[in-house]
Amino acid sequence: MGMFARAGAMVGALGLVASLALTGCGAEQKKQAEFVGGTAPATSATPGAAGTAAEPGTPAAPSGPPLTVSPADGGKNRPVSSEISAEVPGGGKVSSVTLAAANGGQVEGRLRADGSSWVPSKPLKYGTRYTATVTATGSDGTTSQGKSTFTTMAKPKSVISSGLYLFDDKTYGVAMPVVTEFHPGIPKKDRAAVQKRMFVQTDPPQPGAWHWVENGTQAYYRAPEYWKAGTTLTVRIALAGIPLSNGRYGNVDRAATAKIGRAFEMQVDNATKKMTVYEDGQVVRTLPVSLGKKKTPSSSGTMVVMEKKESTVFDTRDDPDPANRYVTEIDFAQRLTWGGEYIHAAPWSEHVQGRQNVSHGCVNVSMANARWLFGKTKVGDPITIKGTERKLTPGNGWTAWSQSWSEFVKGSAVPVPEAGEGSAF
Repeated sequence: MGMFARAGAMVGALGLVASLALTGCGAEQKKQAEFVGGTAPATSATPGAAGTAAEPGTPAAPSGPPLTVSPADGGKNRPVSSEISAEVPGGGKVSSVTLAAANGGQVEGRLRADGSSWVPSKPLKYGTRYTATVTATGSDGTTSQGKSTFTTMAKPKSVISSGLYLFDDKTYGVAMPVVTEFHPGIPKKDRAAVQKRMFVQTDPPQPGAWHWVENGTQAYYRAPEYWKAGTTLTVRIALAGIPLSNGRYGNVDRAATAKIGRAFEMQVDNATKKMTVYEDGQVVRTLPVSLGKKKTPSSSGTMVVMEKKESTVFDTRDDPDPANRYVTEIDFAQRLTWGGEYIHAAPWSEHVQGRQNVSHGCVNVSMANARWLFGKTKVGDPITIKGTERKLTPGNGWTAWSQSWSEFVKGSAVPVPEAGEGSAF
């Protein structure tokens, strides 16, 4: 069939899920797990731990000059996204941080690996007084300490909405990018600050990078290559209370922990009109296909299965071209683009599959092959189509893999090392 229009997005408790109205098909050694956020990795108050302070015991009395802590002592109306930092002279390093609310409640957090700041594990509470105590150790072994008591701002009225296309305890394909969405889009001048608050943990550790779409409404995170099978992704998009230049603030933190499954990949060659299906590097099946005809070609490039519907209805009655208007019941539909390209069963084209392109842009397969494929795939599985008359448009779907790694990292708001970002914690 032909193309589909993108519908609105719906924010869930831990993620953002596309609410997709179907309107047509066609146009258009084991290391500790690592967190990545911006360029700087991060550990906890004591490297390798995740508490609020140094190891238990009576700390030595400070022997060095007092530290200047940020947020400043006496500060008011501080964002609930505030991180704790201190000026440490002479090449010293922060060794512990504690943060306590006025009621005595302790706040957990982690120190970034570069020592630049300590990140609370959850947003601070609005309109609350906190006291931070920072201890640092100098290169000569002396210890210094500083304290700051500050108050957070009231809850803002003007916020952005945000989402995360990832759900707890779900298993995804090896090409599943971490996708975040923002409405309105994040202004370019704010993206570096926002990106440094977007943390991705991979176990086993794998480098990665963020890439912003031009209008700032989405950012993708991926590795240089597909995720290793069995990888665990733990994501925190820590935007609650972060101030933006347009007068708005981040609305909430979003988090999810998900799993990457087996390596499953589909490759479609327009020259042969066949789909080769690989699982864990081995060919498991070859399927005849029919792609988009010349007037409504399928997109060439690497796409990701975004959504699966065992049965649905394609409704293109709002298409400006009367020849492209239809209402058709569809089985085993797997969305590849926002524009409406799908893999789906097409019994009406079985007689030409493997020989001729007759669709409105979708990948047509037989009913039997569609059922088999639907039972094998996961959201996040990659499909690469080559040799058609049109290239995949960036942003038309989860297009994180439509660019080379060297091009992808150019979309980061902060510099990215050649091999990708390391850990943030």
